[in-house]
Amino acid sequence: MKKGLCEVSHVNEVAVTKIQQQMPDLSGVAKFLKALSDETRLKIAYALTVEDELCVCDVATIIGSSVATASHHLRYLKENNLAKSHRQGKQMYYSLADAHVYQIVTIAYEHAKEGIVNDDTI
Repeated sequence: MKKGLCEVSHVNEVAVTKIQQQMPDLSGVAKFLKALSDETRLKIAYALTVEDELCVCDVATIIGSSVATASHHLRYLKENNLAKSHRQGKQMYYSLADAHVYQIVTIAYEHAKEGIVNDDTI
């Protein structure tokens, strides 16, 4: 028997139909999660859970990159509705878009820290 596969093929038509009828368009969610799937952008998002806002120079130092690279990643997060920005004098500051982003980043971190991600029994 192959691990993770059913031994027989039997489809629960009622459950499948119910789910198919209720399945929303998840392309926006996929795009959102794709933006966070890059480790550098995830580090930036996590940094913004620690500090409410950071300037581009701060972010560059945190991730160990050039200001241009940090700016590119921050712009990507902003374009995907994970971050927002405002200019203060000659500096550009970024923060998380809203509490949902904060919750997703912190919950994902807690989940990974618990080791559940690598548990084969899920």
